[in-house]
Amino acid sequence: MDDPFFTGASIFITEHDEKGAAGFVFNKPSGHFLNQLEEFKHCKSIPLYEGGPVDKEHIFVIHIRPDLIEEGTPISNGIYLGGNFSQAISALGEGAISTSQIKLFIGYCGWNTGELEAEIAESNWQLTPALPQEVFNNY
Repeated sequence: MDDPFFTGASIFITEHDEKGAAGFVFNKPSGHFLNQLEEFKHCKSIPLYEGGPVDKEHIFVIHIRPDLIEEGTPISNGIYLGGNFSQAISALGEGAISTSQIKLFIGYCGWNTGELEAEIAESNWQLTPALPQEVFNNY
């Protein structure tokens, strides 16, 4: 691929339908932390990951703790997308959830209809199951 952002990237696909696909690069820490953002300066030092080049103005969450973070969307293998962000931040602050159970992303990856399929057909991506122990590994 021509985009150096995706060199060595592992992406967890969270949405795939007739409109396209979306997901998060889960193996590229940004080098920044949640408490470096003004509105979260009171929070613990939680790593932020480079989720992708789209919508870098928002923080996105994936986790495996629906018991602590309500309203998340189940994706696969017990992994959830989003949910109550205040609950996620509180659980992190209280130590009830660890960084091996949650990841925070700046931005996401997005593909229009057929784009991801074309990239897969061109052998740009290798498909593997999304296992929580891989997705939540602290790279």
